[in-house]
Amino acid sequence: MGYITPEVAGKFGGLCAADLEFKAIPNGLAALDVVPFLGWVQIFAYCGAIEYSAGLGEDAWGQSKAPGDMGWKPPFFTGGTEEQKSRRLAVELANGRLAMMAIIGMFFQDGLTGSAWGDWANYTD
Repeated sequence: MGYITPEVAGKFGGLCAADLEFKAIPNGLAALDVVPFLGWVQIFAYCGAIEYSAGLGEDAWGQSKAPGDMGWKPPFFTGGTEEQKSRRLAVELANGRLAMMAIIGMFFQDGLTGSAWGDWANYTD
């Protein structure tokens, strides 16, 4: 989302810090040098609060739940045999791993070219 959304939808108006507008923050890895330290602390604190509020293995009523069970039952996928549920979980894990490899590839390309999207014209003669 952090790579794609600003490119497609634009950026927030207003100030990120006292002398830094949101639209002045570059996309991708270049933002690491621009956003102030306390801005990163705020981002990590927010992410930690969201992770903590997920229950850490318990649902909202304090009952234990299976790993990966966030309490949301997607339509059309709640039923099925244990074999089907096991296959769906394996598919979801594989898709998550593929997404992690994709973002690592975007990080690499951003570090190499300065853009997560790259300009393939730079690699041709």
